[in-house]
Amino acid sequence: MMMVIIILVILIYIIMCIDKKEVYSLYNLYFKVNAPEKNIKNFGLLTATKLDVQRTIFGFEEDIINTEEETKKEEEVINIEYEDNIIDIDFETLKSSTNDKNLINIYNYIENSTPTKKNEYTGYFKGKNLIFILAEGFNNIAVDENLTPTLYKLSNSGFVFNNFYSPVFLSTTGGEFQATTGLIPTQGTLKLWKEEKPTIKYALGNSLGNLGYYASAYHNWTYNYYSRDITMGTLGFDIYMGLGNGLEQLMSRNWLPSDIDLIDVTADFYMEKEPFVTYYVTVSGHAPYVISQGNSIAYKNKEEVQDLPYSQMIKAYLATQIELDRALEKLIDMLEKKGKLDNTVIALVGDHYPYTIPVNEINQISSYERDDIIEVNRSNFILWNNEMKEVIEVEKVGSQIDVLPTLLNLFGVEYDSRLIIGKDILSDSTEGIAIFSNRSWVTNLGTYISTTGVFTPKEGAEIEEGYINKKNVEVANKFTMSNNFIKYNIYTKF
Repeated sequence: MMMVIIILVILIYIIMCIDKKEVYSLYNLYFKVNAPEKNIKNFGLLTATKLDVQRTIFGFEEDIINTEEETKKEEEVINIEYEDNIIDIDFETLKSSTNDKNLINIYNYIENSTPTKKNEYTGYFKGKNLIFILAEGFNNIAVDENLTPTLYKLSNSGFVFNNFYSPVFLSTTGGEFQATTGLIPTQGTLKLWKEEKPTIKYALGNSLGNLGYYASAYHNWTYNYYSRDITMGTLGFDIYMGLGNGLEQLMSRNWLPSDIDLIDVTADFYMEKEPFVTYYVTVSGHAPYVISQGNSIAYKNKEEVQDLPYSQMIKAYLATQIELDRALEKLIDMLEKKGKLDNTVIALVGDHYPYTIPVNEINQISSYERDDIIEVNRSNFILWNNEMKEVIEVEKVGSQIDVLPTLLNLFGVEYDSRLIIGKDILSDSTEGIAIFSNRSWVTNLGTYISTTGVFTPKEGAEIEEGYINKKNVEVANKFTMSNNFIKYNIYTKF
C-alpha cells in the first residue's frame, strides 16, 4: 500500500512538472504563484483551501518569473529624442550590499524592466494645481448629457481615454490603492500597507509636496475607515480630514453624506494655498441603490430619475451620480470665482463599477453589451483643464494603476518609471495593459480570460508566437512586485 502511495505521489509530481515554462502550470501554481481562482480550478476546492490556509499561516514568497521573453526589454520604435523616465540607480552596489536573495531578485527585475520614455506631454501641466477625485461607484454609464452635464462635459473634453478600465480589487480600498500608488492590490498587500506604513515615494502628496505643493485630503465618511488615518500619511497627505477628525463639525453624518457638502465645506481650506494638490474620496455614489430613506442621496434626487425607462436599481444609481455631478459643478464654480480655474487640473476616476447591480441591469444603460469579467469594468479617467481647447483622444489601453504615473509625467515630476507597476498611458514605449483581480487582462491586441485560458484577439490584430504566455508572465510578475514594493519598503532603498 505504501509503495502505491509513493508511486502515485511521484506520478502526480511528474504530471505537475509538465510544461513548467507555462506561467500558470500546475507546478508554478503549487510552488511559485499565488493565484487562488486558478488553484480552485486546477486543484479543486479542498487543495486550494489547504494552500490558502498554509500560505496565510506560514507566509508565501511568490517567485519573480524570469523568462527570456519577459526580461528582454521591449524593442523601442519611438522617437529617440525623448529620454527615459528613470533616475540614476547603482544596482550593482545595491545587490552587493545585501545577502537577501529576494532583494537581489527585486533589484534585478527593476533593472531589467522597460522604462517609459518622456513624451510630448511631459510637463504639460507643470506648475498647475491638481484636484484628484476618487469617486465612489463612478462608471461611464453615469455620463449623460442631460442628466449629468458636468460629468459629460469633463468626460468629453481635455484628455479622453477611450480604453480605460477601473478593475474591482477588494472594493473601494483596492481601487484607492491602485489609483494612488500605481500598484496592484491583494489582501496581503493591503494588509502590509495599512500595518507597516511603508513610504510610497511617488504618491501624489509626496511627489508634489516635495515640489512645494500644499497637500491635503478629504473624505465625507468615517476618517479611519479602511485605515485611512494611516494610509493617507503614506501617500503624503498629512493634512487629512474626514468625519470623526474634524469634518463632522462642518457637515452632516447622515447616510449617505453629500458630495456637494464635501466640496462646499472644504474648498476654502486649500484654494488660497497655491500650488495645491487636493485628494477627495467621495461617498455619495455608494450602494445600496434604492430610492428610499435607506439611501438619502438617491431619495433626494429621485424626481430627476423617476421617469427613466430603467430598473429601480439603475435609477437609484443614477440619482446618486447626479450628486457627484453637482458637486463637480460647484467645484468648478468655486474655482472660477476665486480665479483658480485655468490654473487647476481636475482628475477623476471611480473606485470600481457599481458591482452590487447585476450586469444585465447595467446593460440596460450601457451603449454596448458588457460581460461580467472584463467589460463591466470599462470606465472613464477624467483629466481636464479649462485652458485645453482641443480634445486629446487616447486609444491605448489603461487602468487604475496607470493613473499615478500618467499624472507624474504630465506635472513634470522626475520619477523612475521602473518603480511603478502601472505605466504612463500617454507614453508609447510600453504596451498598454489592464489587469484584473483574477489575472485576466486586456491589451490593444485582445482579451485574455484567465478562468478559461482563452485569448480573443481584436479584429485585424497580428499576434506573435508566445504572446499570451509572455503577457501572463508579465501579469504574474506585476502582482508579485506590487507586493514586494510594499513588503520590502522598496522606495526607501533608492
